Parts: sequence; C-alpha cells; structure tokens
Amino acid sequence: MLKCEVILKQPLFWSILVFITTAYAQTAPAATTSAGPFGLGGNLTSFLPIILMFVVLYFLMIRPQMKRQKEQKSMMDALGKGDEIVTAGGILGKVTKVADGYVTLEIASGTEVTLQKSAVTTLLPKGTIKTL
Repeated sequence: MLKCEVILKQPLFWSILVFITTAYAQTAPAATTSAGPFGLGGNLTSFLPIILMFVVLYFLMIRPQMKRQKEQKSMMDALGKGDEIVTAGGILGKVTKVADGYVTLEIASGTEVTLQKSAVTTLLPKGTIKTL
C-alpha cells in the first residue's frame, strides 16, 4: 500500500491522468454529414465564397484591364503620319514620322521630338490642334 500512496502523491501521475482524459474529450465525433449531390458534402459549399470572389475579381478588374491593353495596342499599331496625339507627359503634337518603337512628334512649327510609342496615350480627332 505504501507504493500506491507514493505514486498517487506524485504530480507527474496526475498530469498524465489529466492529459489522457482531455485527449479522450477532444476526439472528433463520427461524421454524420451526407455526401451531397456531387459527393463532396460540405466541401463545395465552403469553397463557394472563394470561387465567387475570383469571378467578381475577373469581371471587375482583370477583364476591363485586358480590354484597355488591347485598345492601347491597336491604337499604337494604327498610328500614322499626320495623326494628332497626346503623350503621357501631356504634350500635344502631330506625328511626322513613325518607326518600329518610336514616333517623331511636331509640337511647334520646326520643333520635333522623338518619343517611344508607349508614351502615346490618346489619339485625337483630326483638326483638334489648329496651330502648329
């Protein structure tokens, strides 16, 4: 009997006993959810908000940006001599020469500037710039 009393008085014994009972209390109950129509059960419904966010992100941000890039590229490809443009720096002028990646722009009579095509932001209607 002396041995049992010594074991029961030790704190290690009680901490192990408490750990074991909490471990049994934390075991998960048996799964009772149904498989659902696709065999996924609750998994499909948990991913539904994430999928919905990606769809909204695509239609509100990605698709309009791709459309803008396509319009910008087609505008740069269509640049020709005599077009009136606005650059990214706000300079207005008339195109005098178009090369592969560069555009020569007349900003005043006798004053020409060479710019990269990517600096062109807007193509103005003909006759917008009256005095050059």
